Amino acid sequence: MKAALPYGRGVKTVTIADDHLKAVLVSRAHTFKPSKSQTDLVIEALENPIGSPPLESLAAGKKNIVIVSSDHTRPVPSHITMPVLLKTLRAVNRDARITILVATGAHRASTDEELRSKYGDDIVDTVDIHVHDSVNDPMVDLGTLPSGGSLLVSRVAMEADLLIAEGFIEPHFFAGFSGGRKSILPGVVSYKTVLANHCAEFINSEHARTGNLENNPLHIDMLHAAAQARLAFILNVVIDGDKQVIKAFAGHREAAHDEGCRFVESLAGVKAAPADIAVTSNGGYPLDQNIYQSVKGMTAAEATLKERGVIVIAAECRDGHGGEGFYNTFARAEGPGEVMADILSRGKEETLPDQWESQVLARILLKHEVIMVTDADRRIVEDMHMHYAADLEEALEKAIEMTAETFYQVTVIPDGVSVIVK
Repeated sequence: MKAALPYGRGVKTVTIADDHLKAVLVSRAHTFKPSKSQTDLVIEALENPIGSPPLESLAAGKKNIVIVSSDHTRPVPSHITMPVLLKTLRAVNRDARITILVATGAHRASTDEELRSKYGDDIVDTVDIHVHDSVNDPMVDLGTLPSGGSLLVSRVAMEADLLIAEGFIEPHFFAGFSGGRKSILPGVVSYKTVLANHCAEFINSEHARTGNLENNPLHIDMLHAAAQARLAFILNVVIDGDKQVIKAFAGHREAAHDEGCRFVESLAGVKAAPADIAVTSNGGYPLDQNIYQSVKGMTAAEATLKERGVIVIAAECRDGHGGEGFYNTFARAEGPGEVMADILSRGKEETLPDQWESQVLARILLKHEVIMVTDADRRIVEDMHMHYAADLEEALEKAIEMTAETFYQVTVIPDGVSVIVK
């Protein structure tokens, strides 16, 4: 079988001998055929809000409307969703001040080029856009999270008399699903709040896994943050492998998100196919911009591998490691065991930036060898205790050698961030 894996804006291919192929795990979202155009799906969702009055009713008479919007690391088709949102708002409230608040969380700021690619020149040139800065922006203290951490939310968001959010729903490797409440936490809160929520104890929880919201401690904090911030309405879409909208959900921050999560799970849920080698990707651009983000795709491979199996992941990583602290955590350690021991020794108030991604990667590396096919510098990959390969063929050869199995089996997950491996 010839497998094609998303890589940056293109693909990488590898051939797997049929007698060694265990399974191919693919989200049914990639073959789902919507009955309407992308724009019509968004309009339909707004016309049929879930658990909420229509957006037009909420917007009437408001003076300061803020739309929280995902940043450059998320493939939300804002060039589709944002024009519909703006048109809907302006139809009933021409005089309202409207601000797009870009939810960077703890990521770097979006560049002008990235904003124009995401929204289009017209929106960038005519609408107020504020890129959230979790370190330097003024925050409003909303008390404490259920976990005990401080809840500090962007003043831009809190000064709105109508706060809404756009985003997308996909499986998430420790929050269960993206979308909904994540627009607020981690989207537009202080880095201190992100650190409290992403603490070692929570990341280590068996409930903090892909596709699970029940008893998920991160999710519980996030719901509280969204409620305290008065997030009034959401528009979340579901996309296919080509980043096209196949379904949209709008309405109450919890009711609409819950329905969207159920839809995603119905398409993304796949049965584990235990194998010696798992070949996967991080879904291509913009999700594979760095190694930091690409840990997500590795977790899908982790969920299907046999003990001591080998992960092969194709991820372009045009931005390199994606976080100096993340990189140094591994580069300065003798191995993943040292990284994990150090992280687990820290209390909630001692969480360090990017610790959560380091914790998940260390968990994976303690169980599996990881081979990266990437444009990132080979030295960076090896400093982080992984293996480098120039292409998927070389990576597969190395993986076969590492398994030391006479008869090895390979499970292919073309898009590792799109599936929920059960």
